[in-house]
Amino acid sequence: MSSVHDWAAPNPVTENRGGLIGKGVDRYEGPLKVTGTAPYAYDTAAPSAPAIGVMATAAIPRGRIVSVDTSAAEAAPGVLLVWTHKTVPAQAPRGTRANPRSQRASNPALASDQVEYYGQPVGFVVADTFENARAAAELIVFDYAAEPAVVDFKASFGLAEPPPNEEDMRVGDFEGAYAKAPVTVDETYFSPIQNHVQMEPCATVAWWEGDKVTVHTSIQMVKGGQHALAETLAIPSEHVMLSTRYIGGGFGGKGQAYEDLVLAALGARALGRPVKVTYTRQQMFHGTIHRPAVEMRVRLGAQADGRLDAFAVEATTHCARHATFTEHAANFSRSLYAAPNRLTGHRLVKMDLPHAGPMRAPGEAPGMLSLECAMDELAEKLGIDPIELRIRNEPDVDPETGKPFSVRQLVRCMTEGAQRFGWERRNPVPGQVRDGRWMVGMGMAAAIRGNFLLPAKAGIRIDASGLVTVRQGMTDIGTGTYTILAQIAAETMGTRLEDVRVELGDSDMPPAPGSGGQFGAATAGSAAFQTAMNLRAALTELAVGDPRSPLYGGPAEFVTFENGNIAIENRSESLAALVARAAPEGVYVEGSITPAADARDYSQHTYGAHFAEVGVDQVAGEVRLRRMFGVFAAGRILNAKTAKSQITGGMIWGVGTALTEVNAVDPRFGSFVAQDMAEYLVPVHADIANLDSMFLEEADDKANPMGIKGVGELGIAGAGAAVANAIYNACGVRLRDYPMTPDKVLGGLLAKGL
Repeated sequence: MSSVHDWAAPNPVTENRGGLIGKGVDRYEGPLKVTGTAPYAYDTAAPSAPAIGVMATAAIPRGRIVSVDTSAAEAAPGVLLVWTHKTVPAQAPRGTRANPRSQRASNPALASDQVEYYGQPVGFVVADTFENARAAAELIVFDYAAEPAVVDFKASFGLAEPPPNEEDMRVGDFEGAYAKAPVTVDETYFSPIQNHVQMEPCATVAWWEGDKVTVHTSIQMVKGGQHALAETLAIPSEHVMLSTRYIGGGFGGKGQAYEDLVLAALGARALGRPVKVTYTRQQMFHGTIHRPAVEMRVRLGAQADGRLDAFAVEATTHCARHATFTEHAANFSRSLYAAPNRLTGHRLVKMDLPHAGPMRAPGEAPGMLSLECAMDELAEKLGIDPIELRIRNEPDVDPETGKPFSVRQLVRCMTEGAQRFGWERRNPVPGQVRDGRWMVGMGMAAAIRGNFLLPAKAGIRIDASGLVTVRQGMTDIGTGTYTILAQIAAETMGTRLEDVRVELGDSDMPPAPGSGGQFGAATAGSAAFQTAMNLRAALTELAVGDPRSPLYGGPAEFVTFENGNIAIENRSESLAALVARAAPEGVYVEGSITPAADARDYSQHTYGAHFAEVGVDQVAGEVRLRRMFGVFAAGRILNAKTAKSQITGGMIWGVGTALTEVNAVDPRFGSFVAQDMAEYLVPVHADIANLDSMFLEEADDKANPMGIKGVGELGIAGAGAAVANAIYNACGVRLRDYPMTPDKVLGGLLAKGL
């Protein structure tokens, strides 16, 4: 990839002549979605009438299947096949990676008689209709030999151990500095299990043509799904054509393939006809990953002026017994505040629960619920305004690595937000502001989320009509990928937005890493930009080398692209005319992006500051959000509308984290108590009032050629802590156990005699 210095060469993205980069244009695929015509995975039209598959799931958290009776299911109306671990076709053993370049290993379905968690798929029925398949699945009789299971996180802390190949990070002498600090905080915070609850359940439709399978599925990573299925079926990856063009929400929960993908492909091969499989809403809670519970211990030691001498953030979290995953809830803190003596680390409890995994802002989302409240507690002990405390601990370089920051506008986020929110009107003494029976308070919290760029490719074609087509094996999980790629291509090529077509989500397209980790826009967008620049070079060569072109013989370095034309000063012709004459079959190029050689020399992050005002009902303990505002610095904003939608969506999620979101485990069965959208409580419209946000102008030239970062996960980081701090300011009740439900708040009020 070009060096950082080459990125500064003249390009239309910097000049933004068309005004498309940053503009809040409407969603590219919006009309399809609002009219119900966007084909999501389960809606995909198969070549012939599909059969319908339904999974049967385990009723114990750990043990073995000792016997199974499928006779009633097999005799049920419309049933075409019934599988259990005894009859499912052969698959590669779990973890097999026959192709060392595969991004995912084999993950067989119904692989053995072992039950590893409640809700694990243990049977599969395919029938002519969904109703017949579901009814037959209920008729399979399983007998289990249950084994002792670990399902209570808080009761299992004694089992905690360091994650594999991971050590605590230490700088200086934390214990010594903490012991000498005149002002200290030592508190523990708890955030519970959460579920992704995407609107669209995981689903797949599959069919075979010879020895090749086509699957339309709902997954965030195209290549990951393709490789996982190929490894599981023990076939070459080029024999799997995977498509995931429209996804109804992911949030990390569709970052991997599940049993629907494998069973649909196996069923279609066995029956010689297309097969559709979807998770029910209830199955989504157990059969897909969740955010694990996290207990965070935060210790801060400061001088009387607020400057931190000692800083420790330690997280204990859990994962499935046979699928290690660490929620790195302490990592964010390593780059947030200055302190010479530091300790951060993680401990892991292996449990007999469904698999834990990434969920929007993994690490930051639960982690910042602790540190940003601890900073508030420290500020009160010191008698310092919470924003001022954070400013006094603003680092000049990364506190742990010593690397310079690429761009860091955290202080400006806080000061700008404070001014716009009216922070100066906050009474620092809790419980002093009333509005009838409501106690009113304000709180704030910082936000941070790392910035990443991954390798990616893209392809762009321009045809004789001037239509520009972008092709990329990228996904759009509702974040606006279609739209921003169209904007980048149109701006770079100097065409109208309506002259750009975007095709995403097929495994035979130039590969991109997919949507996740807040790297999607920067990675896919940078690859599309680089590819468009390659197309500009190809068209320039055509024009200046064609005697029939007005640009013939002109200096290539002065060629510009604008208003659908290619030009050198006052000589120009339309792109359509050039291509139609010089390359009537069209011009196609590919391009790629990889991190710059010096990318690791900088500490790269996105930043923000949340401000919240809440009311606390003194009688009922109910908390209501009255208003919320966030200021964020996240690189070049590609689309004002979709970026704001992403950032405010994250803020709303943070409100839910603070006030409603929890999924308890029933100790009798090892099952989640909430298994539908009626019992798993997320914020609704009536819960969110007067919520707004803004972005600071920024372009990080150390990040990628366009200066893009990401916004998808930054919005939730710290948002819940701002609400928690506002609750304390309103009523003087400091809760450290999320979510802060009315019973907990009321208990705190009663304990204070209010």
